[in-house]
Amino acid sequence: MWKSVIYKEWLKVRWFAIVYALLGILVVGYLFLKVQHDTTFNQTNNYWYLILFKKLNFYRSLQFIPLAGGLLVAIAQYFPETVNKRIKLTFHLPVNENKILLTMMSFGTAILLAAYLVFTLLFTGIAAFYFPTDIIAPALVSLAPWFLAGFAGYYLLALIVLEPVWKYRFLYVLTAATIIPLYFENGPAAAYQPVNLSLAVLTILLSIALLFSGYRFRKGEM
Repeated sequence: MWKSVIYKEWLKVRWFAIVYALLGILVVGYLFLKVQHDTTFNQTNNYWYLILFKKLNFYRSLQFIPLAGGLLVAIAQYFPETVNKRIKLTFHLPVNENKILLTMMSFGTAILLAAYLVFTLLFTGIAAFYFPTDIIAPALVSLAPWFLAGFAGYYLLALIVLEPVWKYRFLYVLTAATIIPLYFENGPAAAYQPVNLSLAVLTILLSIALLFSGYRFRKGEM
């Protein structure tokens, strides 16, 4: 039964996930082509100086890539369930409805996690050819909230899409508009380090939010 649920989720998101992963890899590649260009014309030592002392964020082009992935997977995974209220068919399976929703959410999370790990490993591996650890480590700390934003965006959009009551949907949109900017405050490299743990906890709490919309969907509220 659970294998069938997971397979159904894979059929919904597979092409979106593959295309997104390829686009993300291309963005990382473009980022380091630009780094190559800048180090060539500014000399390596001067470029490092700009990063270390002038707060140049060479990785800025990655800022919204994780969030875009979270939104894309949420739409691919949950919008089809709202067409003719198809998710009600899933709720009629002889298993706990909340477990089904959490399984769907866990699957989407796993897809995003796999993509983000690929991006992070690729970023770190290529960056090692251009920068010392003193530059790479703060950059990874700065990337962390952007990846967390991708998960948060996925959870919040899933909540909004699956919500059958418009007044609640409007409130969720306002909530998302308040929460998501918290992950994108401007600052120098590693500036988010003191709050990354708090953002991670917030993101984990958002991961169960879908149960609220699922409850009203099961009750047939409109």
